[in-house]
Amino acid sequence: MHKNLIKTLVFLIFITFNSIAQNHPVRIELPTQPKWNYIPEGKLFSFNCASPVDTLDNEVKYSIQQGKQPGMSLDSTGLFKWTPGYHLVDRIEEERIFQIILERISGEGQKTTKNVDLHVLHVNRPPILNDLRPFYLKYNTTNTYNISAEEAYDEDNDPIAFIPTLETLPEGLTMSTKGEIKWSPSYNQFKAIKDKPTYIEFFVQDQPSKAQTKGRIKLEVTQMDLPPQITIIPKNEYLRIKENENVNIRFYLSDPNGDEDIEVFDFLTNQPGLDKASLVKNTNNQYEFIWMPGYDFVQDPKDSVNFEIDFFVLDKTQKREVKRMQFSVKNTINEAETDKKLYSLYFGTLTRSWELLEQLKEKEEELKKAYNKARKGKKNRSVINASLGATTGLSSIFTKKTPDTQRLISTVGGTTVLTIGTLEATEVIGRSMKDLIDRLNYVIEKKNELQTKGDIFARDFSLKSARRNQDFIRKVDDFMATMNLKGLVALELNATWEAKHKATEANIKKSFKDFNPW
Repeated sequence: MHKNLIKTLVFLIFITFNSIAQNHPVRIELPTQPKWNYIPEGKLFSFNCASPVDTLDNEVKYSIQQGKQPGMSLDSTGLFKWTPGYHLVDRIEEERIFQIILERISGEGQKTTKNVDLHVLHVNRPPILNDLRPFYLKYNTTNTYNISAEEAYDEDNDPIAFIPTLETLPEGLTMSTKGEIKWSPSYNQFKAIKDKPTYIEFFVQDQPSKAQTKGRIKLEVTQMDLPPQITIIPKNEYLRIKENENVNIRFYLSDPNGDEDIEVFDFLTNQPGLDKASLVKNTNNQYEFIWMPGYDFVQDPKDSVNFEIDFFVLDKTQKREVKRMQFSVKNTINEAETDKKLYSLYFGTLTRSWELLEQLKEKEEELKKAYNKARKGKKNRSVINASLGATTGLSSIFTKKTPDTQRLISTVGGTTVLTIGTLEATEVIGRSMKDLIDRLNYVIEKKNELQTKGDIFARDFSLKSARRNQDFIRKVDDFMATMNLKGLVALELNATWEAKHKATEANIKKSFKDFNPW
């Protein structure tokens, strides 16, 4: 009987379970209230996705199939929990959607998934203000105090501003929105703070939300011997420079116990030969490092030289501060020297052209005189020929009575005409006019060519930048080739010829108008 009762109960439970399953199909349940999935940053968010059927099935498993973020959890009862971090959404974005896929696996292995959109909302947090160091004051100087980014900051990366509580500020003390405090206390104020420390209060606000945190700074008179300080302008601990480049670094020294406490400012370096005179003293607390490495500073084949300089300051109690600077000097071509050499080549080429022009001008004058002389010699020979011929022809008339004289005149006259004609035919008397004309034409042609190409050369390379071009050397060779004369021996140019005037820049400028002196 008991066995039958047990079988009946099991059957009833099975029928009940199937009825519930039919009335409640297998699915993932989500909350239905509006905006249930909108989550503020930093706040715990939870919901249960189990269906009524799942409470009767111990083998149901839940998991986050995709999109799981750090901190998300989904247990076996279908309870989802997550606290979004404050870093997920910034104030500009305001909202970010995180998509996840929930998965349910029943005891029979049936799988069900559900997409869920979680809207994470940005939550503004007030600025963080850590413990602040005291503001140590000294008399008869402008004291400066800066609240650093490590002491006051905003976790949301919002801009922050410092707002002083005016009723707590001593007279003359100023506080900027950047957190810089300046104050030069009077004697009475300094004495009062020395007798009793004072606090100033302020607020740190983030922008534009205006969330704020209150803070305060303690004002105290310095009681200890503090080391001196070095301020370098420009603020660059590593300098890359070239040879022949100026280095100018300014140093401002200060001592919390009074600038009169500063005793020594100097430098040490691992680079030999660096002159100590490079450190120039302007005032007791202002110095300059003025230095220029020459073109021989980096010796070939090195590309650069690296070294360090330690600038240090000592006070009267031998407390010190050291600032180390790294230097790298790059090997550089001496442009000034190179430009000087290129100008010498430019000037020398035009000098050679100018001298050859002067020599050709003199040769031109010489050939013109020879040509004129040759023309006059031919004319005179023609007159002599005619005179002697007439005399010979008339000798029979004037010397009828003296046959011997007649024969003498005819013989002398005929011989003279014959001799002069022969000499004229061989062009021994005077100079060959054809040769003179050919050489004169060549000299004029060569002189004009030199003048034209010299003008072009002087104009094209009148600037330093043009002479730095690789084409300059080739053009020099081409122009020098123009100065080679054919038939140099025929022209009878004197190899030891010297110009009547020196080849000065002014004289070359007269011949080549576009020549640009150094």
